Amino acid sequence: MHEMSLAEGVLQIIEDAARSQDFAKVKSVVLEIGQIAAIEIEAMRFCFDAVMRGSIADGAILEIVSLPGTGWCMQCAITVPIVEQYAACPECGSYQVQPVTGTEMRVKELEVE
Repeated sequence: MHEMSLAEGVLQIIEDAARSQDFAKVKSVVLEIGQIAAIEIEAMRFCFDAVMRGSIADGAILEIVSLPGTGWCMQCAITVPIVEQYAACPECGSYQVQPVTGTEMRVKELEVE
């Protein structure tokens, strides 16, 4: 379950921000996660709660914003929507589609005290 290590990375980002911006408590965290990022959302929620326990983000609300996936089709030479990493182009059926967006995960926002 790589969601545990991702949640630990989020905690590291929170702790680094707390040191540099001098806050003591995190009330909520907004994560942006791409639809084709291979992250199980419910597993991420579970791991987030477990990893944040006892930290400055203990009890923080996790909001997840889903980002759509897009890919560049080498056959069509256009950007197309994709819902899985190795999906065929919805226009021509080619499997020569390079993901452009939707593979990312980032901390978008922190609500702090």
